[in-house]
Amino acid sequence: MTTTPQASLPAQTLTLNQRAAKVRRRLSNPWASGIAIVLAILWTLPTLGLLITSFRTQTDINASGWWTVFGKIFTGDANFTLENYDTALHGSTTNLAQFFVNSIVITLPSVVIPISIALLAAYAFAWIDFPGRDWLFVAVFALQVVPIQVTMIPLLRAYVSWGIGGSFWSVWLSHSIFALPLAIFLLHNFMKDIPRSLVEAATMDGAGHVKIFFRVVFPLMVPAIAAFGIFQFLWVWNDLLVALVFVGGRPDVAPLTVRVAELSGTRGGQWHLLSAGAFISMVVPLIVFVSLQRYFVRGLLAGSVKG
Repeated sequence: MTTTPQASLPAQTLTLNQRAAKVRRRLSNPWASGIAIVLAILWTLPTLGLLITSFRTQTDINASGWWTVFGKIFTGDANFTLENYDTALHGSTTNLAQFFVNSIVITLPSVVIPISIALLAAYAFAWIDFPGRDWLFVAVFALQVVPIQVTMIPLLRAYVSWGIGGSFWSVWLSHSIFALPLAIFLLHNFMKDIPRSLVEAATMDGAGHVKIFFRVVFPLMVPAIAAFGIFQFLWVWNDLLVALVFVGGRPDVAPLTVRVAELSGTRGGQWHLLSAGAFISMVVPLIVFVSLQRYFVRGLLAGSVKG
């Protein structure tokens, strides 16, 4: 007896459902949940220790470890202070407030510029037919394998010859150049998942590419934009190599990571200032990730299921 494709379809669906149920059971296994909780605790402990240390006095830091604070809280002997943050932000030898502002000035354009260019390029690759489109897309994709370190010396020479060496422009352009291949590739993949019928319907109504992009495509791309924006923000904010190469330690341009790295060398014994400075540099990425977490998850899941 010959089995038709229609008859075998329910069996295939049943097999897929069984596999999905098996995966869910494994992921919800108490052992798996326990291991995940242990890993989360181990991952969080250094951050917790850094936070507690940043509020302790220099005498307490030199006398005992941060974990002894919990016992002192119960006995009422715990001693916390905000002086570490005040000295780190406004001290004459640290002045992290200026470098904090520099990090914001560097990060925001370094996120907006590559996303803006990548959106236009991804739309062109996805919905506009032009000669050599596929080959050009492959070339853009291949640029992801080029190591950043290989491009730094040529870029530095170019910036110096253009008269923008050691300025914000050199960091903005560098981060934008390094981010564009991945941004175009990711946004193009998300954009290709948009139903063609939507674009064709807008075209039938007389909409041009500009109107289609802003009225149809762009609203559907918000989760993908947010997901890549978070990645790019964290990368630029935590970057040390690019900033150190192109702007050095200039206090009017250098970001917070450069100054904290300098403090770890010049003030290696002053843990109260180092811990405060390190946590200051961590606060903004934590806030950005937590506040945009739902967009981040939606962006990662977008395009994973078609229906």
